[in-house]
Amino acid sequence: MEPNQSVEITHNTANHQFEAFVDSYKAELVYRVSGDKIYLMHTLVPDEIGNRGIAAALALHSLNYAEENDLETVVYCAFIKAFVAKHPDWKEM
Repeated sequence: MEPNQSVEITHNTANHQFEAFVDSYKAELVYRVSGDKIYLMHTLVPDEIGNRGIAAALALHSLNYAEENDLETVVYCAFIKAFVAKHPDWKEM
């Protein structure tokens, strides 16, 4: 699924996650930063708002954030691994 361009994503630095609130549900992508690396840990999108491209939007946002901040990306999240496999431009990160 392609990223939903209309989803507003916020950066919750206190909880180390990118968040999207849709229909009163919170979707999140949890990360950790250590040195010059960002570790993308897991993505959670409630079933009630699934299949709308929200997880893809979170993945794209996190990859853009890493690129903009010169962070090497380490992916633990299975969804993001699949997203990167489908979008070869991101494989080099």
